[in-house]
Amino acid sequence: MTRMNATTRLAWRVEGMDCAGCVAKVTRAVERLPGVGDVEVNLMAERLSLSLAPGATTPEAVVKQVAALGYTATTLAPAAASDRPVSEQHHAGHDHDAAPASHGHGHDHDDPADAEKAWWATSKAKLVWLLGGLVVGAYALSLALPERLTYPLFLAATLVALVPFGRRAWALARAGTPFSIETLMVTAAAGATVIGAAEEAAVVVLLFAVGELLENVAAGRARAGIRALADLMPRVALRLRADGSTEQLPADRLAVGDLVLVRPGDRVPCDGTIEDGTSALDESAVTGESIPVSRGPGEAVVAGSINADGVLRVRVTRAASDNTIARIIRMVEDATASRAPTQRFIERFSEWWTPGAMIVSALVILVPPFLLGWDWGTSLYRGLAVLLIACPCALVISVPAAMASGLSAGARRGLLVKGGAALEAIGVARTVAFDKTGTLTEGRPRVTDILPAPGQTEQQVLELAAAVEQGSAHPLAKAILAEAAARGLALPAAADLAAIPGKAVTAVIGGRLIGVGSPRHAREAGAQLGGLDKELARLETEGKTVAVLLADSTMLGLIALRDEPRADAREGIAALSALGVRPVMLTGDNRRTGEAIAVSLGLDVKAELLPDDKLREIGRLMEGGPVVMVGDGINDAPALAAASVGVAMGGGTDVALETADAAVLKDRVTGVAELVSLSRATMANVKQNVAVAVGLKGVFLVTTLIGLTGLWPAILADTGATVLVTLNALRLLGWRPRA
Repeated sequence: MTRMNATTRLAWRVEGMDCAGCVAKVTRAVERLPGVGDVEVNLMAERLSLSLAPGATTPEAVVKQVAALGYTATTLAPAAASDRPVSEQHHAGHDHDAAPASHGHGHDHDDPADAEKAWWATSKAKLVWLLGGLVVGAYALSLALPERLTYPLFLAATLVALVPFGRRAWALARAGTPFSIETLMVTAAAGATVIGAAEEAAVVVLLFAVGELLENVAAGRARAGIRALADLMPRVALRLRADGSTEQLPADRLAVGDLVLVRPGDRVPCDGTIEDGTSALDESAVTGESIPVSRGPGEAVVAGSINADGVLRVRVTRAASDNTIARIIRMVEDATASRAPTQRFIERFSEWWTPGAMIVSALVILVPPFLLGWDWGTSLYRGLAVLLIACPCALVISVPAAMASGLSAGARRGLLVKGGAALEAIGVARTVAFDKTGTLTEGRPRVTDILPAPGQTEQQVLELAAAVEQGSAHPLAKAILAEAAARGLALPAAADLAAIPGKAVTAVIGGRLIGVGSPRHAREAGAQLGGLDKELARLETEGKTVAVLLADSTMLGLIALRDEPRADAREGIAALSALGVRPVMLTGDNRRTGEAIAVSLGLDVKAELLPDDKLREIGRLMEGGPVVMVGDGINDAPALAAASVGVAMGGGTDVALETADAAVLKDRVTGVAELVSLSRATMANVKQNVAVAVGLKGVFLVTTLIGLTGLWPAILADTGATVLVTLNALRLLGWRPRA
């Protein structure tokens, strides 16, 4: 082992973790090692990362400490070790404090080979089959044989389970988690055998093992939601050689600059740019957009999309570890490690719950014989049952299980949320503030109206204007040229192209000086607008920019342009209003244009705002409750950061993945309402889980104290509740936005 000269960031894959309790146990255990700091344990990614000071603790000691808890740790490559959760890059995702001690289930963690086995063939399942056989066999024999002959079978079943569970309870206690469910369960089961209740002790350990098996299956299903994203990537790619032939190689070995062939029906194996070919691409798996989109030379394609019809040659622009799919997977995994405020509260609560319940258990054993006249056997039995009810595993897992499912369900529909904190905040927002350009609108002006002067036609006006605008990089010029191209117009030859800054562009066409300029420039040039004067006023009232076409000083026509709202903008605003959220538009555009767009979409507007004004407006809106800011992720960065939650949209996947707290991968305004619905569905699931976890324990605590239920119903109160909340959380994986 080479000696490290500075604090080093290392990472391991930890196999066998399947609930929040596992995360807390690993965290606490490795934090106790000297020289270890900044510990992060990610349940969904099965990753432990930490900083290690030189000369204090070796990586081997970390692996040994984790193994003592029953988990298997495998060293990850340095790149994986240095990965930092995306959630740490922005305020609402900030939550990298070490997870507090939780006292949830530990597990009989299997060897790595179990990861490839069916659930019924894992070592956990084998323990369940062995215990089940012993318990069922003993019960069957007890119907025919006297108790003294069958009692040893129940005792054997108990001891078979208590050996691995007891070993783990001891390891956990040494690692800093003395109040684990293993400790409580072993104490209760051992106590039951001492007072002659081995039958119930055997059922307790069997139910405990069954519960762990079901939790393991449930955790595997939750992870499968993320693995489904990885399955979007094809296993192989066709790389083009210099001579035009192709070679097949694993997709993860493609390098930046490689040229790949994508045939009809193939999945695109990389992020890249089309060099040759045109095709419709189904990007629904990545962006949630159900309609295939046409892509041609020079346009970007994303990994995982399906090539519908044409043959494409694509130049690789990102390595496999950094393509869109890989970054989404990494972001979802890291997001599950960011704990929501509700989750943090419950984890803190659980730290008091278990010791408190231990005290109650002791009081149940010691006080009633003196005050209520119970015999010592009854008080000991009921006290042991209270011990089993004491574990808050179901309560602790209730929030992260729901959050992980909600985050995965959103990611599969193009809705990315960077952590539980942001997901929780979105649903309680009172206001959603939208930027206009590139968010509510398409971000590029389009020709909306062409009004020719008497004696002219629309085609003539557009041909002359486009000829003058050739070579200009101005957005309005590009819009006029795009409209001419869309109509297939042949442009006349233009000479002596010139610009009058801020006013017009001119060119000589057919011996006449043709100009395209503002209405103000036309008036200054002495042009008479005639009957089009009223039309000009109407167009400007609609928030449109009007260009006047002049020949010398004669007006030939008007061309109106506007950055049009997105096709689904009105629907998206209406959906938010229906959810009881107030939509408002914050724009730096002029008041008339802003109000025209706002009226057409049905929302309030604040116009002519400089960046500082937007910040002040966000602050003012936040006085009335949480605010979600939706922007294109580039020029709205300060406002996105200032809001309760920032949502990036309209800036492309790069920006959407790297900025703000959440992102709508496809430019869909309706996606913002879907984010609110997803958040509310997730938090409703959380509340259901907490109610089940607390309610079941409360009921069984009362029935145990009054003698209606005993040890095995008590373990049902814990394991049963844990399985119920996990299965309820998994329902979220099927979440779909309302049509």
